[in-house]
Amino acid sequence: MKESVEDVFTNLPDEILGCIVSFLPNQYSLQTTLISTRWRNLWNQILVKHGTIQNIPSVVAQFLTNFDEFDPLKQPRKLQFHFGDDNTLFAAIATNSKLLLDFPFRNKKLEKEYQLEFKIDKLAPSSTFLVKSLTLKSISYLTSEVASSIVSNLVHLESLMITDCCGLQSLFIESETKLHKLTILDCLQLKSLHLRTSKLKSFRYRGPLPRIWPESHFNLSHASLDFRQGLSCSDIKAQEFDETLLTIKNSEVLTLCQWAFEVLIWPSISPLNGSFIFYKLKELWWIENHENKNSINALVSFLKLCPSLEKLFVMIDSKSYSAPRSNSGLTQAIKYIELEQLKLIQFMEFTNPMDEFSMVRKIILPPKIETADGSCLM
Repeated sequence: MKESVEDVFTNLPDEILGCIVSFLPNQYSLQTTLISTRWRNLWNQILVKHGTIQNIPSVVAQFLTNFDEFDPLKQPRKLQFHFGDDNTLFAAIATNSKLLLDFPFRNKKLEKEYQLEFKIDKLAPSSTFLVKSLTLKSISYLTSEVASSIVSNLVHLESLMITDCCGLQSLFIESETKLHKLTILDCLQLKSLHLRTSKLKSFRYRGPLPRIWPESHFNLSHASLDFRQGLSCSDIKAQEFDETLLTIKNSEVLTLCQWAFEVLIWPSISPLNGSFIFYKLKELWWIENHENKNSINALVSFLKLCPSLEKLFVMIDSKSYSAPRSNSGLTQAIKYIELEQLKLIQFMEFTNPMDEFSMVRKIILPPKIETADGSCLM
C-alpha cells in the first residue's frame, strides 16, 4: 500500500518542511496548506509583540526585513502587535510581494475625523522584502501618522488599497514612481481626494463621491467609479469633475452610475456636439436604480459615445442614488453611433424579465435578416 503524503512527512521536523517549501515556486508553495492541519498551522504561525504606537513603523520594518521570500516558512508570515489600551495591529505577508496592514479601532465611540497623507519617497531606504502591493484597512485618527510613515518608505509600491477607514475626511497620495493601481473602498466620510500620481492606470472607488483632484495627468485603462451612495458634499458641481472625466476618457473598462453621467458628465460634454467620444471603451458596467421611467435615456445616450463597446453589464440597485432632475432630451443630443462591436449584454438584479426585453429593444437595433430573394427584413 502506498504511503499517503501525510505519512511521508509525519516524522519530519518543521524546519525540514519549511526547507521543502522553499524549493517550490510561489504559486504552488501555498497549496501545501491543503495537505493537512499541520501544514496549515505552519503557514498560520503568528509573531506576537508588544510596545507603543511609536514602535509600529520599526516593528513592521523589522518584520519585513526578516521575511525570506525564498524560504517563506523560516519566519512567521503574520504579525500581531499590541499597543496602547487594547489596540492591535495585524500584518500579513502574502505571495507576490503583498502586504496587509489592519488597524482595527475597537472604541467606536471615540472615533475622530482625520486626514491622511501618503508621500512615497523614491529615495527612501527599503527593506529586503520589496512590497509591491499594499492593503491598508481600518486606519483611524490614532494610527494615521504611523500608517503614513510606513507607506512613505515603500518605494517599490505598485498597487495600493485603502478600505474601511472611518473618520477619514481628506486623502492625499503622491507617487511619481511606480504606483499604477489605486483602490479606495468604503471610506464613507471621505470628502477630498488629491492625487499626484502620474503613472496611475487603474482606479477603483466605492463610496460617496468626494471632491477628486487628479493633479498629475494620467490615462486610466480601468476605472470603477461606484458612486451609488451619492455625493459626500452636496455642493459638488459638474465642472469639478472635469479633470477626472479626462482621466477616464481613454479607459477600456469602466464602471459608472447613471446619476454620475447625468449630473457630472453630460453637462460638460453636451456642448461639444458629440465630439467627446470614449473611443477605447470595450467593457461598461452601468449602475442605475431603475425608478425613473426615463432612466433608459441616460444609458442610450452614453452608449452613443462608445463605438468600440464589446460587453455591457447593466445592474439594478434600488438603493442607488438618483439625481433629482429630469434626463429628458439626452437621446436627441448626439448623432447615433451603431454598436457594431457589441457581443454581450448581461443584466443583473432585474426582477422582471420584461424590463430586460424592453431595455434591449431600446438600446440595440434589430438585426438585418436577408430573405431568399435578397431583400432585407428588420
